This record gives sequence, C-alpha cells and structure tokens, in this order.
Amino acid sequence: MASPLRARRTGWVLVIVLFGSYAYFYQAGGWNQNSRFAMVRAVLERHTLQIDAYQLHTGDKALFEGHYYSDKPPGTSLMVIPPVAVARIISEAVGVDPGSFQGIAWTSYVAAVTSAGLFTVLAAWLVYMLGLRWGFSVGAALFAATAYGVTGPAWSYATLFMSHGVTAGCLMAAFYARSRMAERDEARRGMMAALLGASTGWAVVTELQAAIPAIVIVLLALQEEFRCRRATFVKVATALVIPGAACALIMFAYNTLAFHSPFHLGYASEEGFEQLRTGFFGITRPEWWRVKEILVGEYRGILPLFPLLILAPIGLVMLATDRPRRMDAGLALFVGIYYLVLNASYFYWEGGWSYAPRQVTPALPFMALGFLPLWDVAQRPLRALLMAGWIWGVAVTLVAVSTNPQPPSTYKAPMRQLLWPAFRDGDLSLNHQTFVHGSAVPDQMRGHTIPHAAWNLGEVAGLKGHASLVPLGLLWIAGIAALWWL
Repeated sequence: MASPLRARRTGWVLVIVLFGSYAYFYQAGGWNQNSRFAMVRAVLERHTLQIDAYQLHTGDKALFEGHYYSDKPPGTSLMVIPPVAVARIISEAVGVDPGSFQGIAWTSYVAAVTSAGLFTVLAAWLVYMLGLRWGFSVGAALFAATAYGVTGPAWSYATLFMSHGVTAGCLMAAFYARSRMAERDEARRGMMAALLGASTGWAVVTELQAAIPAIVIVLLALQEEFRCRRATFVKVATALVIPGAACALIMFAYNTLAFHSPFHLGYASEEGFEQLRTGFFGITRPEWWRVKEILVGEYRGILPLFPLLILAPIGLVMLATDRPRRMDAGLALFVGIYYLVLNASYFYWEGGWSYAPRQVTPALPFMALGFLPLWDVAQRPLRALLMAGWIWGVAVTLVAVSTNPQPPSTYKAPMRQLLWPAFRDGDLSLNHQTFVHGSAVPDQMRGHTIPHAAWNLGEVAGLKGHASLVPLGLLWIAGIAALWWL
C-alpha cells in the first residue's frame, strides 16, 4: 500500500500529464464549437447574446424574432468568458488583434483548454481519488483514471470546445460529493452537499441531457441523508439546494434575455434540423440498429476504438458485490445505460462530424470505475489483456487527436479511410475550418491544399509531421519516470 504522500504525488503526475496531453492539441473550428464561441464573442465584443454578426460561422444556431442565437445550452460558453477576456487582454498586450485569425485561434484555444480540457482532467482525477477512497491500489486507481483519460473518446473531446467534457466533470464531481456525504463530520457533509448542488446544476446548464442522471444523484444523496441523519437533513439539504437553484436561475435568466421566456430553449428555435421537432428535440425511442452501430459499427462504433469498455460492466458488477459500494456501482452502471439509451433514441445519433458516438462521452468516467476491481483481482494473463487494451486505445485515440477528432460524416469508416492513412503519412492537424468559417471541404483535408487551421504545440515550435509529437512523447516519458520513482 502506497503512503498517502506518494498517492497524492501520483495524482499530481496524473493531472499534469493529462492536462498537457489535452492542451497539446488545437482542433480549430466546427459548427458545434463555433456556435458556442460566437456567443462568447458576442458578449465580449458587442455586449449582447445575439450572434447576428457571427451567424455565418456555424449551422448550429437558433433564429428568434429576427435575430440569431447559439442553439446550445449556455453553460460552456458562460464559463469561459472570464478566461477568454483575459486571453484577449494578453493578445492586445503583445500586439495581436483579438479579432484577427491569430487572435481568434489563441482565444478559442484558451476556451477549449479551460472548459473541456480542465473538466476532463477533473473527471479522471476523481476516478483516481474514488479508487483510493474505496480501498483499491494506487495501480488500479491510476489504470482506471488513464483508461478513461487517454484510451477512449474522452481525450478527443477534451481538445474540442464542446460540452461533453464539462458535463462529464460536473457529473463525476456530483458522484464524488454524494459518496463523501456519508462522512460523520457535519461541516464536511455540508460542503459536499454544496458541491453536489453546484455540480449537478451546472451539468444541466451545460447539457440538458444531464438532467436525468443529475436528478437521480441528488435524490439518492437526499434519501441517504434523511435515512441516516435526520437531525441534520434540513441543513444539508439547504446547502445542496441553494447552489443548484442558483444554476437554474442562470439558465432561466439566459433563456429570458434571449428568448423572452425562462422555459424557451434554443433548440426550440433551431434553424434547420427538422427532426429536432419530433419527440423531445429529436429524442424518441431507442432503436436496436442504433445500439449496434454505437457499439460496434465502423462508422461511429465505440468498442473498436475503446475495446477496454467492454469489460467495464463486468467490473461494475464485481464492485456491486462489495456491500458498501453497491449503490455506487449501481449508480455508475445506470449512468452508462442511460447515455447509451439516450444516444440510441436520438435521430442524429451519429453526432454529425464526430469521433465515436459523442453523446455517450459523459458516461465514460462512470464506466471507468469498473476497471478498479478488475485490475486488483487480475492475475498476470488478465493484466496483460488489460494493458493490451490500454495500449490499443491510446494508440488509436492518439491517431484521432493528432489528425482530426471531427472526421466528416462523408467518411463511413473514418479511421480506415481518413485518420489512419493521414497519421501514417505524417499528415497531421487536418482541420482547415476556423472559428470564423462556416464549413470545411471534406475531400480537401489531406495534402494541405487548403491551409490547416488546427495545430499541435510541436508544430507551433516548428516541428513537422510525426516529429511534432516528440514533445508530447517526452512529457509522457517524464510522467512514467516520475511514477516509477514514486
């Protein structure tokens, strides 16, 4: 058993290496992220929520009473306004116009790093911390955290200014807070209740689909508090409700300012995408053919890209055999099933230009908890299998983040047809759509016939092709050396 000091230092190494791996890549624009960033620019540059001046940059927009707005829930955009404002000041200080291509690349990079990047790191770190708190080895906790952080789609979406990484971090923070509310110290329980309220509230402000798991986590926490500690229930419940209500007020205020009603969502005024008008904004009922495509299809299937995931439910069932962890295991499995059913019920299940089925991304840290018991009970052959799956996932995901984690929907087998051939040839950072362009040309991503807008830090330093990944490799080697020393 590692000492607490070594366990903490191992956690810091994990955080540094993951954050460096996410911040190493800038993936440039796309409809989803351009819509969110248009709102950020509108607030900072024009002091309005209307994105009329930027509406040609994206197809993801709402048209209401003659004005354009982002169709996305506002959480991810709102949270990056302060860091982007600072980035704009830095840009001006070094003589770069924040509205120029270079200035927008810098500020949008900061937006992605301080939202999806940071919150994906948070989710991975919480997987690690939960593993230690539940009595698993440091090795098991580290394996589970990195299996989530770098062997699957989470790494891809940590480099994009989208909501999935933020939602995953918020829901994991809520899950962690609920587990800590069992502590005897009343002040600590109150702090965890406040964290639970804030994290579930912000998860919903960021991504509406998070409402169901958020409600379930909150209700379980309140039920456990009422059953075990009735004397302090009102105080703890108040600590939970206040920050959650504050997040709801932010959402209602945004909807009212933009659409004149606290309950009018941007998706209700979506321009185009007619199927969003069926069911609940395109969500109807799950289809088995979608489940198959989501899991094993060559177009968006997650298991060929993240094969370790197939073992996660087995691990969660094993975790449930430990009575104190039964509720945690059941809750994690519920979140995984919920997002699979949600994705299979959505008309636009494939996610447009995306890597793997992106709607299931917030469930991945919950599924990664299943790797904890698998690692600790595994004998040498099973550990070798786990490591083989880990290596495969890292390699495949590195191919995606190095080339383009937004492969055009015209590629029906994106890894085989686009991503791997480009990586093999050293043709990296393929995306040429900036945050001020409304589209990219799928068949002109290779060969740099159109200047690429995406980059990695090695390319910024002047390195080309595979050589541009050497600094990232050195970071990983340093991290492995530090872990070996610890």
